[in-house]
Amino acid sequence: MTYISAKPARQDAESLPANDNQPATLADLSFLDVINDEDEVADIARRAERLGHATLIAMAAGLAALPLLYLMLA
Repeated sequence: MTYISAKPARQDAESLPANDNQPATLADLSFLDVINDEDEVADIARRAERLGHATLIAMAAGLAALPLLYLMLA
């Protein structure tokens, strides 16, 4: 007995006609591959914290030096 279905049977990628709109293999588009591992995230956080500290020190030095420069030039 032959099984009859309303859906056509799935074809392998090799048996499909050539079409640029359909890749020969299914693309793996998992977002889990994009997520960095914990070591990379920790390294990025350390660098961001160091940059924040350096920026804070530079701003404090600038805010302290600017009034002194004004008083010396006045």
